[in-house]
Amino acid sequence: MPCGNGKETVSVDYQAAAKQNKTWVFEEAKKLLKRYPDGKPGGVLFETGYGPSGLPHIGTFQEVQRTTWVRQAYETLTGGAPTRLVAFSDDMDGLRKVPDNVPNHAMLTEHLGKPLSRIPDPFGTHDSFAAHNNAQLRSFLDRFGFEYEFISSTERYEGGHFDEALKNVLRRFDQIMDIMLPTLREERRRTYSPVMPVSPTSGVVLQVPVEVVDAEEGIVRFEDEGQTIERSILGGHAKLQWKVDWAMRWVALGVDYEMYGKDLTDSGIQSGKIAKVLGGRKPEGLIYELFLDEKGEKISKSKGNGLSIDQWLTYGSDTSLAFYIFPNPKSAKQLHVGVIPRAVDDYYQFRANWQDQDANKRLGNPVHHLHNGDVPDGELPVTFGLLLNLVGVMGADADKDAVWSYLRNYVPDASAQRYPELDGLIDNALAYARDYIAPTLNRRKPVAGEVAALRQLDAALAELPEDAPAEDIQTIVYTIGKDEAHGFENLRDWFKALYETLLGSSQGPRMGSFIQLYGVANTRTLIAEALA
Repeated sequence: MPCGNGKETVSVDYQAAAKQNKTWVFEEAKKLLKRYPDGKPGGVLFETGYGPSGLPHIGTFQEVQRTTWVRQAYETLTGGAPTRLVAFSDDMDGLRKVPDNVPNHAMLTEHLGKPLSRIPDPFGTHDSFAAHNNAQLRSFLDRFGFEYEFISSTERYEGGHFDEALKNVLRRFDQIMDIMLPTLREERRRTYSPVMPVSPTSGVVLQVPVEVVDAEEGIVRFEDEGQTIERSILGGHAKLQWKVDWAMRWVALGVDYEMYGKDLTDSGIQSGKIAKVLGGRKPEGLIYELFLDEKGEKISKSKGNGLSIDQWLTYGSDTSLAFYIFPNPKSAKQLHVGVIPRAVDDYYQFRANWQDQDANKRLGNPVHHLHNGDVPDGELPVTFGLLLNLVGVMGADADKDAVWSYLRNYVPDASAQRYPELDGLIDNALAYARDYIAPTLNRRKPVAGEVAALRQLDAALAELPEDAPAEDIQTIVYTIGKDEAHGFENLRDWFKALYETLLGSSQGPRMGSFIQLYGVANTRTLIAEALA
């Protein structure tokens, strides 16, 4: 899912179709065309921000992925205009609280308030807590092939890259205060300052009133542990309040596009006003809805709730994750393991559809953006849902070799070499069935007309060869379900009875396909067990 800046697959046909396309990524990209009708010298700059107080999670992934999609859409619209994507880590931020999902809480508690880049690494592997989490972020982004430039807030502050921007904040100090003070509670107004000096004694990022002494030299005056101190804020001796910092960064770096969650809506408004005071302008961007965990609560990297990337990739593919987050970014999505199987199957269905679509429909197909127009062909011989049903019925006997042997009932030459994607999905299915299907399976006994219907199905299967095609089997299943003698009100009741008595689940696959996959003889064994 990398960006592939300037891919050769971006064609004139796609460019023409993109101008008319209403998919959200193109609507976002058109904002940049309006911003720069003649293009931007040096290229349009996209930014994603990261607060390294916690570990990267799906929220991090979705923001970089969605921004990448908008970047690709802009390149398509412009025929390959240059772009950059910056992943910015706010690692000069003071540690406000100890995250729940990290070790050495006592040690971190001793360093509360200090910049993350000046706190020891609780994992003991890097020079600082920020360095550890920054490394995690970069490894995380590299894992998915994103094309980006990493920027550390600490390196920019300490290296003097933000010095001129910091002086500009001091020059506009009163105007920034006029923007911020009306948004604060009375108690906070008494201590608020756009600039937070780093204490020369404790190393803590101070939340104290600041008086500008000399804006051109970057000198301010403040109280620290009972002493009045005059000190430069340049070279890493201070950190801006984050809304001011956000605005300063937009102006200093020349950011043109940044999306953010709806919880930051008001912050974005204030930062946009400050950016204007600083002589710049707010970037274009999308305000997206937040991911929710299974309980409907916001996913938080400090709490570590919700679904992790590693969990998703244990039970589904990376393409299915990207597919799931592509549609409707302004609508909230629940993120839990239960959404994975359908996301996997929908991805492959949309991928198969893409091959026969015209340019405009392709641009509205999520898989086009997942693969930046270079969509792989080839279909899987079975759906992931069917694979899960197979593995679930196999129970303790399920292993990879056994699954492949069953698949050969369905596709004679099925192998990992021919279907490498399916090989990975078998691992996902085995893990999903072990952790989420096996504990819930409960085969019930057939009742009333179900008994006679199952006996009729068994007798019909006994007349079939082991390699009977799925369609022939499905016709038999349908015919039995429609037989009024069995008392089913509709076919749905018959299929539900099959799922509950044979598979132990209230939902299941197309039975013709399942029986061909599992085998006629093995299915008759299931029926015998149910009738016994």
